[in-house]
Amino acid sequence: MTDPTTLADHVTAALAAAADPDKAAQMAAYMKTEMPFFGVQARQRDAILREVYRGVCCKNHEDYQALVLAIWERPHREEKYLAIRLARRYPDLRTPASLPLYERLIREGAWWDFVDEIAGHLLGAVLTADPDATWPTLDAWIDDDDLWIRRAALLAQKRHKDRTDQDRLFAYCRKLATDQDFFIRKAVGWALREYAHTDPDAVRHFLDDHRDLLSPLSIREASRHL
Repeated sequence: MTDPTTLADHVTAALAAAADPDKAAQMAAYMKTEMPFFGVQARQRDAILREVYRGVCCKNHEDYQALVLAIWERPHREEKYLAIRLARRYPDLRTPASLPLYERLIREGAWWDFVDEIAGHLLGAVLTADPDATWPTLDAWIDDDDLWIRRAALLAQKRHKDRTDQDRLFAYCRKLATDQDFFIRKAVGWALREYAHTDPDAVRHFLDDHRDLLSPLSIREASRHL
């Protein structure tokens, strides 16, 4: 196994070498966060990840978790972005055994830039690989006190197109329809909008049947391409 601390040190050093203080301030302002940035943008981060990945050996879930967390636990936002991207690099390890790891990342990240990528690329992959083992977790998450866990449970299907479990998607949207949080209302609309590309009539009927329950924001987002 690649030594996790050595890997994390390499990531931090590469990001520090590419740091741009002006961009760091702009990125922090855009994300509305006090978490520090190096000011390294996506294309440069991708190049760093490609270099790092060539030297990584990860054979099991224990190695996978250790490597991801070693980078995730660093203080800068780009380090956490790269931890999530590294987690995406191992499709064979995106299984129900990794759900506790992804839950930790969501709870600690607690902002849309982290949560939406985890939901779409990590949770979504686990759900595709083993839906029977994954749905019980998501069914529990949709009632969680943590809004980011609820959002992740809802958005886990957003890339599934014709593999979407329509009944569950609509049930989750009904459950969250009266939620007062902006990020939940936005997610309800986004989830419905994504599914509308696959079955627009089903989404139209859902909106018509629940117009008195859904927030205007959710309806507006869901209807954008209808």
